[in-house]
Parts: sequence; structure tokens; C-alpha cells
Amino acid sequence: MTRYLITGANGMLGRDLQRALADRDVTALGRADLDVTDADAVRDAVRGHDVVINAAAYTKVDDAETNEAMAAAVNTTGAANLAMAVAEEDATLVQVSTDYVFDGSATTPYLEDAPLNPISAYGRTKADGERRVREWAGDRSYIIRTAWTYGAGGPNFAKTMVRLAASNDTVSVVNDQIGQPTWTRDLAEQILALLDTGAPAGIYHGTNSGQGSWFDFAKAVFAATGLDPERVLATDSSQFLRPAPRPAYSVLGHDAWQRAGLAPMRHWSEALTAAASDGVLEQG
Repeated sequence: MTRYLITGANGMLGRDLQRALADRDVTALGRADLDVTDADAVRDAVRGHDVVINAAAYTKVDDAETNEAMAAAVNTTGAANLAMAVAEEDATLVQVSTDYVFDGSATTPYLEDAPLNPISAYGRTKADGERRVREWAGDRSYIIRTAWTYGAGGPNFAKTMVRLAASNDTVSVVNDQIGQPTWTRDLAEQILALLDTGAPAGIYHGTNSGQGSWFDFAKAVFAATGLDPERVLATDSSQFLRPAPRPAYSVLGHDAWQRAGLAPMRHWSEALTAAASDGVLEQG
């Protein structure tokens, strides 16, 4: 029987992975249970497992600009520790990465083998994490890049929109950043399908299909939760200056799924409707 280890198990994706693997032999470890920066602790945790899914990450994008070493400890060193431990165990590693490894200057979806060029500290640490995984566990690893995630297990953009709607007549949202809103439940199930089919090792883009701006996403959240989408007003990024630059274009291509004989994830608007029906966007 295959034994699975999930790191970062208390986050949105970690919780949905536990749900997707509910009928399997799973060890789920949150940050308090496993410090991925501790190589010995990682080796001990990985021992006896066949598949390791690394959903642990330092995701404070703006804070990483002044705390890059702290971000790198988790996103780079942590990934390397897991990759080395997986190699010793002859196991398989799923490394969850991000659209931030790209600079966002493209105008067509990023291919899985597109050159990395991160423009933020967070992006650099995740790109370095990818490199370390390929170095230590290249033929036994899947790198899954995702973006714009939302789910039941934590704070996210979709829930923020619902919360703001309760206390504001209107909300202003940028329309000059384009990406793919992604439900972590869909991502968890896609990762499981990837593992179950024995797809080739390599890089896969784990985002829902289609594309839209944050403005489009916000309007869809309002509509899906019974709110008036006309309460969402368009603005641009110049009105929301933050320490870390954001990729303006974060649309990821899905060719690798097709090559592996798997269908890409469904359209983001369809997933959002399902998530709303499931109560995922509710506050509390």
C-alpha cells in the first residue's frame, strides 16, 4: 500500500489534499509538526513514505522582500531537504511551486519549459526551490506550478471580496493583472490523478483553465455568492503599490497534461461556481 506524506498540511491545499486522499494511508504534517528547514527532521519524517507532497511554503510575498533569507529557508532549503530525503528513500516528490517564477511579461500562456525569470524575492526563492528539486530528485519528482489559489482552509482573495462586500457599498479591484483563479480542491484532485496514472516526471501547471483579471475574478465571486457584481469597480495596479512586484500576466499553459494523457483542470468560472455552492466562499 502506498504511504503518503503531506507537508504544509494545514493550509488550503494541504487540507484539500487530505480530503482527496481520505481513503489512503496518509501522514499529514503542519508547520508545528515538521520544520522543513531541519534536514534531520525531514529525513525522519520522510522515512517509510512512498510519496511526499510538499505544500509547505513561505507565501508572504511582500514580507519576503525584506526577509528573503527567511523565505529561502522554507522555499529553497526546505524543498532541497525534502528532495534529498526522497532520493534516499527512493520515493516520489510533488513540489508545489508558483507562477511567480516568471516575470509576467508574456502575452501568451507560459509553457512548462519557459525560462524562469522571477521579479520578486518570493519568486526567486521558489525558482531556486524548483532547481534544487530537479537537482536531487529530477527523475522522481513532479513540479506543480499553481496561482491565484482559493479554498476553504485559509484566507484568500475570494473570501476577502465577500468580507469587504459586507461592509462596503463598492470595492475597487485591479483589471491589469491577468491570471487563472484556481480552487485548491481541483488542484488536489489533479495531483492525485497525476500520481495515480503514473505520469512522467516533470513540470506541470496546476491552474484552472481560462483566464481573467482580478476584476473579473471579483465580479464572478460577487455573482456566485448572490451579490451584485456591479458593486465591483475597475482600477489599475498604480492604485495599489506594494513592496513586491506582481507578474502582470500569470497565465500558465497546460500542454504537459495533454502529453501525459490527462485533461487539464476545468475552467476557473465553473470551478468557482462549484466552490460557492459547496460553501467554500462563506466567512467564518
